[in-house]
Amino acid sequence: MEISIRLISFLFLIVSITLHEFFHGLAADHMGDPTPRSLGRLTLNPKAHLDLFGTILLPLASVITGIPTIGWAKPVPIDPFNFRHPRRDEIIVSFAGPFANITLAVITALILRFIPASSMIAYQLGALFILINVSLFVFNLLPIPPLDGSHIFLNLLPPESGHKWAEAFDRYGFVLLIILVFLPLHQGQTILNLIVSPLARSIFDLLLPAV
Repeated sequence: MEISIRLISFLFLIVSITLHEFFHGLAADHMGDPTPRSLGRLTLNPKAHLDLFGTILLPLASVITGIPTIGWAKPVPIDPFNFRHPRRDEIIVSFAGPFANITLAVITALILRFIPASSMIAYQLGALFILINVSLFVFNLLPIPPLDGSHIFLNLLPPESGHKWAEAFDRYGFVLLIILVFLPLHQGQTILNLIVSPLARSIFDLLLPAV
């Protein structure tokens, strides 16, 4: 049973991050950047988006460490020079992925309100899908490269400060992310678990208070 839940979680993750990346590409295309479309990333085919670390290794780490099932796909390439308002548009494109996840969670929660209480399997699967998507929403908004939150953070800063932070991110960002994901801190929980889980659970309880 536990193996089945893990497999279902992994499949839900693939669906969720595929839509996440598709929304990045869709937003960039809408903002005037044809790069995602020209590179074949404006698609719902998961193969175009899968990343070895973010889609395979990180979900395995989630299973081992007990953190919510989280991950990422290959970043959708964009060219900010194609945007009409580069800083504003890059913020919108960066937020489009997490927005897709929280939208999926909200829609699923609304659907579950119409499912009879006797349909426990459907309810539990829906709750799992919601938890994965709110976890992705919180996780991807962390201001750490290569996550979406780092792009939002940098573009909200004044240009001079943004350049300094970008240099620091380029040097240490990915290392910091690895530490957050894998380094046990309190009672065997990773730093990421201590950050993401409470926030994700709070949003989950707002969407599905009966669970």
